[in-house]
Amino acid sequence: MEIDKEVLALASGCPTNLSCITKSTEHLCKVEECLNNKIYFLNCSDNNTCNYKVSFGTSHTCACPVRKEIYNKYKV
Repeated sequence: MEIDKEVLALASGCPTNLSCITKSTEHLCKVEECLNNKIYFLNCSDNNTCNYKVSFGTSHTCACPVRKEIYNKYKV
């Protein structure tokens, strides 16, 4: 996957060292819904802590610029 360098720089706090672009997409949290390309609701199969995963009621949202770009470009 190709991700803009500016977007990669915005995710410098990634706890997994951007494994989302170096591993298969199977481990990514699934985006269940995206609102206006700004709010990304997730379905995560694991309970790993992520600096960009934000609890929202019984769901989670994603604030990771790289994950957002992956979804916007590749719909994964």
